[in-house]
Amino acid sequence: MNEDETLDVIGKPYPKKDARIKVTGECRFAGDISVPGMLHGKMLRSPHAHARILHIDTSKAEKLKGVRAVITGKDFPGILYGNFMHTRDYLPLAIDRVRYIGEEVAAVAADDEDTAWEALDLIEVEYEELPGVFDPEEAMKEGAPLLYDDKPGNLSSKSEWEFGDIEKGFKESYLVKEDTYRTQHFKHGMLETHTCIGFWDANDKITLEACKQSPYVAWRQLAMGLGVPPHKIRIKQTYVGAGNSGGKQEAMPMDFASVMLSKKTGRPVRIVHTMEEVLMMGHMRHAFKIDLKLGVDKEGIIQAMDCYAIADGGAHSSIGQLSVFILGAFMMMTYKIPNVRYRCYRIYTNKSFSGALRGHCGPQGRFAFEGLLDDIADELGLDHFEIRKRNALTPGYEAPNGFKITTCAFKEALDKAKEVSDWENKRGKLPKYRGIGLGAAGFVTGSNIMGMSACSAMLKVQEDGSVALQTGATDVGQGCDTVLPMIVAEVLGIEPDDVSFALVDSDLTPIDGGSWSSRVTFYAGNAVKIAALDARKQLAQVAAENLEAKEEDLVFRKKRVYVKGSPDHGIELDRLVRYCQNRKGMTIMGRGYYNAPCGTIDFPTGTGNFAPTYSFYGQVAEVEVDPDTGKVGILNLWTAHDGGRELNPMLVRGQIIGSAVMHLGQALFEGVIRDDKGETLNTSFRDYKMPTFMDIPGEQNIYSMDQPDTEGPFGAKEAGEGAGTPTIAAIASAIQDAIGVRITSLPITPEKIVMAMKNKGAK
Repeated sequence: MNEDETLDVIGKPYPKKDARIKVTGECRFAGDISVPGMLHGKMLRSPHAHARILHIDTSKAEKLKGVRAVITGKDFPGILYGNFMHTRDYLPLAIDRVRYIGEEVAAVAADDEDTAWEALDLIEVEYEELPGVFDPEEAMKEGAPLLYDDKPGNLSSKSEWEFGDIEKGFKESYLVKEDTYRTQHFKHGMLETHTCIGFWDANDKITLEACKQSPYVAWRQLAMGLGVPPHKIRIKQTYVGAGNSGGKQEAMPMDFASVMLSKKTGRPVRIVHTMEEVLMMGHMRHAFKIDLKLGVDKEGIIQAMDCYAIADGGAHSSIGQLSVFILGAFMMMTYKIPNVRYRCYRIYTNKSFSGALRGHCGPQGRFAFEGLLDDIADELGLDHFEIRKRNALTPGYEAPNGFKITTCAFKEALDKAKEVSDWENKRGKLPKYRGIGLGAAGFVTGSNIMGMSACSAMLKVQEDGSVALQTGATDVGQGCDTVLPMIVAEVLGIEPDDVSFALVDSDLTPIDGGSWSSRVTFYAGNAVKIAALDARKQLAQVAAENLEAKEEDLVFRKKRVYVKGSPDHGIELDRLVRYCQNRKGMTIMGRGYYNAPCGTIDFPTGTGNFAPTYSFYGQVAEVEVDPDTGKVGILNLWTAHDGGRELNPMLVRGQIIGSAVMHLGQALFEGVIRDDKGETLNTSFRDYKMPTFMDIPGEQNIYSMDQPDTEGPFGAKEAGEGAGTPTIAAIASAIQDAIGVRITSLPITPEKIVMAMKNKGAK
């Protein structure tokens, strides 16, 4: 961007813009917002996993002093909403049937929270209990209770595809191995619970202030479920205390309830979920049973893969159509596999629903694939790094399903991980009960889902040379409120602190798909860069006239515009902007929009280029196992990543650490525990165990290949979310190295480890 082609802002470790207000408590999250006349809402939940609603009597609750309104599902138009047209199965509140413990059946608005809670106890609901089904394999059987009468076999979604000649691939393989892997339901564990404030005004304009990860997704769904045109809906984004990829993406019953209660009362209504509610009914990562079969030749080159998977989807579809596709897609996103058969079935069960969560089905698939590949390498006498390098994706490769690999430093990342972990001197050579293991993964940079891919940006250059930036991008902790201003600053030659970043407001900010699939820096970053270049061009046209120079010879740097090679022949940026305003009548407004240059995805057939570019990871874990208790200590974790150019290395490092630590929890101890009636038993952080600083290695070893991407803004691509996808596999492999037996079910608890060592075999 500058005459010497150096970057003044990009690549520097600027601290997050919102860091100070968050650590000092000045930041106002949704739960901190209070408006005049505001009422407090609470939700009545089903005590049954499966039941018909015969009658709801709200009269006693309505008579309680301080109660202003009570609603049920019949107050809504009865329109189903959801993520995909053919999988819409949500109602704002249940009407005739409940399908899991905790499903919302009524809501109350009162003067204070205590009164609202008391009113819930006064609502009388008559249920007819129905048989529940909690195991997806049982739910698939003929005669099993159906959650939806029009869904035989309780099938929510499926993905079936085949590429190449699978039978020939296995027939020509020197070694064929197969195994079964099981993963658990897993929660986001976010500190900020779901919160919203709804207001339905006298002009039928609906405003929802909420902590949303994808405000425009919620905007569409709210309009759908209420049966109103989208222009009647306004979503105002608050600071998000935690999003964790998927946890706050969709419209929720509380959103519908708050605005309907507001319509009835004429006053704003705030609903704040308790942590117990979130852990009981909030959505979770899919639990899978994965039957995986691989065939390789004598050199360990993969010839064929056959995967049959069953996903426990819970009671609603959510984003499940994507989930069943993406498990297989991620399996093909790391190595070259010429012959593939993939079948995945998402099954309804009487539990809260499963959806997207950081890494979205990547960690489950890598746990299975990497474990089986390790076993194959051991049988062939191959080093675990070597077998991966022989099969690794490379630049220019096009997979059988249509994935197109552009920039790719996967082999370099593997080499780096091997070097820095001292693998050669450790694998199989460490003291007893210590082990080292490898996990590898590829990950998407955004995804091309029709209607949810594009991103737009607008900016205004103020008369003092500062910039007001607006996009639909949402910061859920990853740092886009810092990185996007850095991009503007680099283009216009100013400082990131000179760029203000507005929170999403659907009436004012450009549309965007939201924060998911590691898309924001790439998609929003490109849109923002284009908008900044648009503004720069307008400024350059005027500056060129004044400086008697060519536009292409102008340099924007250090808040000045000057002629290349003649730093003294220039003008201050603020003076230039004022000249544009006062002499030309120009307001400098930049606009940009971006959509990925790749085709569409066909979920049922598995075809299409999923993303504009892909990132790659090699990760090594070193562990120590206590043979008496089975407790695992993580001694070291090394991550080498191909994530393009790091626009802000400090933020990238934070994302990689966070993603890896989160999946450490899934590997070793996290998981939803239910009784045989479908009730969640661990509904507090006392019982739902997550990693603390005591569980993670003191030193995080992170290495970037620093290979700029050709399409990303300033060479950036995904860096962070994908770092957690190989973590479970790496830890599982290290435990296998330490105790001499592979455990194929998650979490790998101390009990499983002790039993495995005792029996020298475990599943």
